[in-house]
Amino acid sequence: MIRSIVSAIIVSMGLLITPCHAETDASPASSTPFRRYLATPKPTKSLVEQWKNQSRGEREAALHLKGNVANGQKVYLESCSNKCHLPHGQGSKNGEYPQIAGQLREVTIKQLADIRARNRDNPTMYRFALPNEIGGVQNIADVAAYIETLPMTLDNGKGPGNDLERGRRIHDHDCVICHGANGEGKAEQYYPLIQGQHYEYLVRQYQWIRDGRRRNAHPMMVEQIQGYTQQDIAAVMDHVSRLVPSQAKLKGSAPPAPPLSTLSPSSPSTAPKDDLL
Repeated sequence: MIRSIVSAIIVSMGLLITPCHAETDASPASSTPFRRYLATPKPTKSLVEQWKNQSRGEREAALHLKGNVANGQKVYLESCSNKCHLPHGQGSKNGEYPQIAGQLREVTIKQLADIRARNRDNPTMYRFALPNEIGGVQNIADVAAYIETLPMTLDNGKGPGNDLERGRRIHDHDCVICHGANGEGKAEQYYPLIQGQHYEYLVRQYQWIRDGRRRNAHPMMVEQIQGYTQQDIAAVMDHVSRLVPSQAKLKGSAPPAPPLSTLSPSSPSTAPKDDLL
């Protein structure tokens, strides 16, 4: 009787909220909606705090420095562009390397700091991220500032396009709360810009995050996507690959690149395929 009265009061006050992520063909039945983490459970909260503290020293130091775009261009072209991210930073359509052009400065700084501190397993990037290659904290701030100015491309690798409505519904329910409605990311939370990213790269990273291979992934996202099927992943990443960057991101503001002949070439890596972001 008491329980019935309490329930009636809750309903009348509009406090009984039905989850909007109902089990449909566009929603993983065992998926945990990300919105429930707005009130983060204690065990997850502890993991989130650990995640925030990863690489805090170099990350915080670089974030508080003003990036010198001209020096960042020099560092990037000498250490990052050869054979991997390429001078334009737009990666490869087959997803071997991501589009990093236009990526949020804060995200790049965190990823570089994590790789240097071995919080993220990335054999290809590791030697290029070391101080004796890319330089110290100021160079991290500089190259991150430069990467953010690089113009993005619309000619990115896209998915097959055969399950886009499913992908849109999963994205709109589970992804926008962190990455934004158009995949623009959130700098202050280190949530990356994902719009215009190569489909095959997105699928690979999603699988690695789900399976625990990407150790510096946000613990709430790891928990959220455990119930995703391969069909769910393919559909939502197909949708994300078609999110169009803003005109400002497509135009960019990077200074003209010097001739590659004036730069010191980096020897290509033979390490297993991996990537920066």
